Amino acid sequence: MISSIFGKTKPINFIIVLSFLFVTYWIVHFLLFDKTYDLYEIVFQMLIFAVLAFSIFVIDFIVKRNKITAPNSFAILFYALLILVFPETLADRNAVFCSLFLLLATRRLISIRSLKNIKPKVFDATLWVMVSSLFYEWAVLYLVLVFLAIYIYEPKNIRNWMVPFAGVFTVFMIAYCILVLSNNSEFLVNHYQFQFDFNVTYFSKWFNSTKLVIYVLLTVFAIIFAFLKLGKAGLGQIVTMRLIGFSFVLGVILKVLTSSTDVYPIMVTFFPASVFITNYVESIKKPNIKEVVLIVSVFVPLVILLTTLVIK
Repeated sequence: MISSIFGKTKPINFIIVLSFLFVTYWIVHFLLFDKTYDLYEIVFQMLIFAVLAFSIFVIDFIVKRNKITAPNSFAILFYALLILVFPETLADRNAVFCSLFLLLATRRLISIRSLKNIKPKVFDATLWVMVSSLFYEWAVLYLVLVFLAIYIYEPKNIRNWMVPFAGVFTVFMIAYCILVLSNNSEFLVNHYQFQFDFNVTYFSKWFNSTKLVIYVLLTVFAIIFAFLKLGKAGLGQIVTMRLIGFSFVLGVILKVLTSSTDVYPIMVTFFPASVFITNYVESIKKPNIKEVVLIVSVFVPLVILLTTLVIK
């Protein structure tokens, strides 16, 4: 049933996923966090959901355009299911915005494999990474991904290595001008403190720590399996998957470094995780086993969401 629906690329798949996320979004806000909003705040929350919905389309575009997975909708399905596993991320608007801009950066980095217009792509990726860091300062770690892409694709051109610095300078200058006009020129200094905000309360709860550890271990397993399967794939595909895998590692580091109260940056790892999980599901040849895996993949996040609501 699930494989027959999401095993193909159909517009109905977006309707299902977005409708599901829309309901979950308000359940999290009203039931999990007991939020109350006036009309203005509801409109603002709708804007945030629109950003989340746009992220779904960006994910689908990335995997299809670059043929990272087979032509199916499993990636957006698993992305939505991971949100159910960590529903608290929906209450953190910084997580939603940061994830979108990192997705846009990843899209440009992956497109470098065509070896065309490398400098503009590196510049764009750097811009998006720096914009994402305006929401989580530790997101600047993703600049490592930019330099890694340069090292992989065209390391001998020294000008490629200078482009990220131009991108960083551009974002800071534009941001500073806007902040001066809005009488908030101290924002950059106060924001980029790079403090290690470790939320002991979050990790001390067995439910939170257990699902985080299981999630990371399962994703690592999917990553290892994917690279074993890619042994005979083309070099371009292997490099792309390496960048996505390294993106997951950076996301986990970002989660550890930024885990203070009411901050849930784990969402930035959902795209790479959904890609590798999709690759694993695609490798299952027997339809019955694949269907069972998909049913379990849907059932478990629903149970986790309900459990989170019960023990809140």
